[in-house]
Amino acid sequence: MSTPKPYMNPYFAGFLLGCVLLGAFYISGRGLGASGGMRALVVAGVETVAPAHAESAPFYVEQRAANPESPLRGWLFFHMLGLLAGAFLSGVVGNRVDFKLERGPNITVRSRMIFVVLGGLLFGFGSQLGRGCTSGSALSGMASLSFGGIITMLAIFGGAYIMAYFFRKLWL
Repeated sequence: MSTPKPYMNPYFAGFLLGCVLLGAFYISGRGLGASGGMRALVVAGVETVAPAHAESAPFYVEQRAANPESPLRGWLFFHMLGLLAGAFLSGVVGNRVDFKLERGPNITVRSRMIFVVLGGLLFGFGSQLGRGCTSGSALSGMASLSFGGIITMLAIFGGAYIMAYFFRKLWL
């Protein structure tokens, strides 16, 4: 693998993200957010594995009403696929595609994997509890001057700074 390209200037990247968000509002009338795509994937999985449960549980009935054909035909699912494809393409263009596990010197591979899974589960639970992920609740919410979006962003960054204090020794 040759040397990766340097990262984009974070201020310029933030400006471009704002342009994408503005474009999303202008073109589709909606902001950004990907947790709904993951929800569609889970709903489709439950409908396949346990159709009786999906027909009786209110959550799944509500999701079916929103997407009568299939949860995988909703725009959020395609939005999530686009995010994954775009991230992979960015890694290819920047020469950053590699199969490795990032970890600090004071943590084992097993512990790192446990934290990865727990963090992913907690983030998924929190995004459903908060009615959206970081992009949907915080970015799109703040762009529309939503008080909930501002509170969400403060909670995300505040929670990250607090948790970083407790886990910093694993990375230093």
